[in-house]
Amino acid sequence: QVQLVESGGGLVQPGGSLRLSCTASVSIFSINVMGWYRQAPGKQRELVAAITRDDRTDYSNSVQGRFTISRDNAKSTVYLQMNSLKPEDTAVYYCKTRTSWGDFWGQGTQVTVSS
Repeated sequence: QVQLVESGGGLVQPGGSLRLSCTASVSIFSINVMGWYRQAPGKQRELVAAITRDDRTDYSNSVQGRFTISRDNAKSTVYLQMNSLKPEDTAVYYCKTRTSWGDFWGQGTQVTVSS
């Protein structure tokens, strides 16, 4: 079992920035992939960004150039820096890890972009 603790969500105006954090209860080196997903009301959960053990990254088209995923190995933490936020980025953001023994999800953190 892997516990994930997310933080950093909140209310921000359009054009603003937020940084989400996701800290894992195991060494980050035992995790193959860490990613951020989001789910808006009435919509399916979608991948936002992911980072592999060897630091390869992947982004959805909708956030490419605005969001950056990174990780701090010493803290077993993955970050999602979100810039130039838009109202359509409003959603619950979830952290997900993929290990050799399964996939695990965080509890989610709300991001609301509104004036």
